[in-house]
Amino acid sequence: MTINQPISTIQPGNFQAEAHWYPKALNATIHPLVSFFMNLSTERIVSRYCHLNPKTDRSKLEELLAYQCRHFLWSGADLIHATTAEGNRRMVVIENNSCPSGQKSMPLLDDHQEDGGYRRLVERTFLPLVKKRQGVKVEGRLAVIYDKNPMETTGYAAVIADVFNEDVLLITDYAGAPERNLKLENDQLFALVENDWVPLRAVFRYVTQKPWNRLPITCRTKILNPIVACLAGGRNKMVAAKAYDFFNGELAGSGLEIHAPETIRDVAKAEIPLWVARWGGQAVIKIPYSNAGQGVFTITNEAELAAFMATEVHYDRYIVQSLIGNYAWSSDTSSGRYYHVGTIPNKHGKTHVCDIRMMVSSTPEGIRPLACYSRRAREPLADQLTGNEDSWAMLGTNLSEKLSDNQWSSDVNRLMLMDRRDFNSMGVGLDDLIEAFIQTVLSTVAIDRMAGQLFTKKGKFSLRLFKSLNDDKALLAELL
Repeated sequence: MTINQPISTIQPGNFQAEAHWYPKALNATIHPLVSFFMNLSTERIVSRYCHLNPKTDRSKLEELLAYQCRHFLWSGADLIHATTAEGNRRMVVIENNSCPSGQKSMPLLDDHQEDGGYRRLVERTFLPLVKKRQGVKVEGRLAVIYDKNPMETTGYAAVIADVFNEDVLLITDYAGAPERNLKLENDQLFALVENDWVPLRAVFRYVTQKPWNRLPITCRTKILNPIVACLAGGRNKMVAAKAYDFFNGELAGSGLEIHAPETIRDVAKAEIPLWVARWGGQAVIKIPYSNAGQGVFTITNEAELAAFMATEVHYDRYIVQSLIGNYAWSSDTSSGRYYHVGTIPNKHGKTHVCDIRMMVSSTPEGIRPLACYSRRAREPLADQLTGNEDSWAMLGTNLSEKLSDNQWSSDVNRLMLMDRRDFNSMGVGLDDLIEAFIQTVLSTVAIDRMAGQLFTKKGKFSLRLFKSLNDDKALLAELL
């Protein structure tokens, strides 16, 4: 069992770049095309996208890029570059994450701005949130709370201290820890600092493992991101799939659509083999509330299906999705058979699956990109299956490796940077980055709107509505 560490205090003037980037990213030079994309104005992005997609409603796209998120202010979508045999390419949203990682993998846009994307997120998103007036003013200190990724969370804490010019509390909050450094009193969070409980006025959150069992859904302390963003889709693939469907219905006729794998929701475990057979024996099974690559099972043969069915899982409901593999072994769906574009072949002629993580945040000017990077799978993509493959080795891209409860490592060897060396092998261009950004924005807006709908007109969280969307007794029992 992991024990929470004593609270530490981060003072202004302590940001050290080498502590908050992977060494290969710290010394990398950003690719000119990626730098150009990151600096594109919203107007130019809209013009280019509408030029290539002339059936798009320009005013609707402008409205969405100018959208002001209320709940899901900071997100990171994982996207796959896919195509059909006819050459119809698209960026497919695999999932969108609240509290996403990525800053430590992003080369600097400006060599003179040594705190890079950390400062952009704090200044563009966290600072306006803290300063925003709503109801009775809440007094207290600033804090960063986390259960994973200390490299980035300590970086955010140091930048928040610099931007606000005040000390910031750095607090661990592990799932299952016997004692906590936090408590809720009068709908406000308090932190235990040297045996005294001090109030918190705002919190930057990187609590990713079942955050809803430790943090409240509604709170007078401002939280980035609030727990409702996780429940509405940021850490809940079940509700995210429904949010995407609802939003795509609203977007009908605009030429805009969230591209996601075909998804069957609310599936009981006993039903799963039927849905896998429906897609010809190829599918992806997901535990809806897991993250960091955990709880995802790619199925391409009977052995992989049997191994999944033998696993013991805490939750009652799953989602089953069409599988995007290589052309000869991808699921046939209503929109066609999509397969991975993958990397440019290496010197051995092998292509690897890779994804793109696009991190964005809500700003006073709308939703803007923050960082992006890529990850490749361990093994190259097979042209044909023999029935003995480890499909996850060919399709899984997440770098996180779980060592034990609350203990993680990363396989940095598979990290692909947006730098002069790695970017050329990803097989993507400027228009693909624009498409990835717009897909990220659409999925972010869909989840933010779902989060808003989970509250009544009086501002109370509607457990009744949430239960109707996600009737999983195990999950509902976890809610604080």
